[in-house]
Amino acid sequence: MLIQAILKSKSSAGVVTIAPDACIADAAALLAEKRIGTVVVSSDGEAAEGILSERDIVRELAKSGGGCLDQSVDNYMTKKLVTCTSETRIEEVLQQMTDGRFRHMPVVENDKLIGIVTLGDVVKAQLARVAMEKDALEGMIMGH
Repeated sequence: MLIQAILKSKSSAGVVTIAPDACIADAAALLAEKRIGTVVVSSDGEAAEGILSERDIVRELAKSGGGCLDQSVDNYMTKKLVTCTSETRIEEVLQQMTDGRFRHMPVVENDKLIGIVTLGDVVKAQLARVAMEKDALEGMIMGH
């Protein structure tokens, strides 16, 4: 199964992005407003320059206190992005997320951000695939 299957099942509202020069307080407010755990950092809304998660914000708050809320997003974002394409296999994405210990992966085609998949999306797709295989095997065994 490919990532494009997950993207087709998600709403086409686009990917939430924030500018690299936005402050951490604005990023936290955006995450809360949209009820999401990660925001892609992009100057133009198309090219993924980084990613900022709730965890990144919480870790910095614990380390340096509330003063970090006035700092810019690009100071705390993950700059070394791990991305995939719509043609990437779901199993590969699951392995990369597990190995890298992250839960969100931008989907990029021709250097343009086209979506984002979460660990939950990937697990849900895998469970659906396993259920279909189980049903098919039961059908073969029962002679249907």
